Amino acid sequence: MSISSSAERAAQVLSRPFTVGGLTVPNRIAMAPMTRMFSPGGVPTADVAAYYGRRAAGGVGLIITEGTYVDHPSAGLSDRVPRFYGEEALAGWAEVVKRVHLAGGRIAPQIWHVGVSREEGAPPYPEAPVLSPSGLGLNGEPVGRAMTQDDLDAVIAAFADAAAAAERIGFDGVELHGAHGYLIDQFLWSGTNRRTDGYGGDPVSRARFAAEIVAACRKAVSAEFPIIFRTSQWKQDHYDARMAETPQELEALLAPLVEAGVDVFHSSTRRYWTPEFEGSDLNLAGWTKKLTGRPTITVGSVGLNQDFLPTFAPGTYSGPAQVADIENLLDRLERDEFDLVAIGRALLADPEWAEKVLTGRTDALVPYARELLGTLH
Repeated sequence: MSISSSAERAAQVLSRPFTVGGLTVPNRIAMAPMTRMFSPGGVPTADVAAYYGRRAAGGVGLIITEGTYVDHPSAGLSDRVPRFYGEEALAGWAEVVKRVHLAGGRIAPQIWHVGVSREEGAPPYPEAPVLSPSGLGLNGEPVGRAMTQDDLDAVIAAFADAAAAAERIGFDGVELHGAHGYLIDQFLWSGTNRRTDGYGGDPVSRARFAAEIVAACRKAVSAEFPIIFRTSQWKQDHYDARMAETPQELEALLAPLVEAGVDVFHSSTRRYWTPEFEGSDLNLAGWTKKLTGRPTITVGSVGLNQDFLPTFAPGTYSGPAQVADIENLLDRLERDEFDLVAIGRALLADPEWAEKVLTGRTDALVPYARELLGTLH
């Protein structure tokens, strides 16, 4: 395929608008949530607003923000990660929304509770306990304590309050972080959920906490305000972990979330081209769409020749990730395997990634290097 025809195809496939509820995204390109830790005291600064505004101006249709803590003392693990509560932090987020909308983009915050991934004594509330479904870490070792019903109710209310605040200050939707071994995912995964009450056991019971959060958020926002739910098989430092071993188990986990009010699933993988289950080329987003009937967002090394692991795992860095073509991605989009494509590190390297891909200027794309994590470019 020639450069010009390849560019025309990318523009045609990626430039289609996408509508869910009251949200219309101008194209199929999303910005993946990436924790940046540039919000001292948990308050997004003018630099944070400019950072997201640059991506919207560069052609990103939907921005999903970095994870931002709900109003629960055990939710966080840093005082430089933004919060989604309190007058000052919400005012900072309102400025982010303003900058993105002025540039023609749409934006949803990712709201988050880290659960057992929090270290004892970590800010912003060092005295808060480490909470999890069963008092177990991702490695299966005892840590912190299992959540009581009062704990569960408080966290559910905190997510609902954050969702309501998102709509109130002008966001276009909200994403619930149910992936990567954080609190909601700790309930979904049998490796960390050993509860014997109604929140543990079979897949439907393991999904109960997540479904109650979704339902509370759905009640707290208008019917047209989209709720996105992020899932993953892999967990932090446990890249081979699987919350679902079969399509049937995945369907059992996701069905209660659909019933509770999820509008879109965001399926996080390390490499978007990897088949999720034997006997099919579908990736996790493809299977999720097939099983739930809901639109999905795919993510995982889009536009790059290596996944994120060399960026973070000690001793694995093998140099910058080089630009890679997206023909396979376009093939999958054309057959409606998924609906939106989230770009992560490629957008850290190049705020104009979307505009360059949509206009055929792929020769001008900037490669990703992990040194970029040290700046809010």
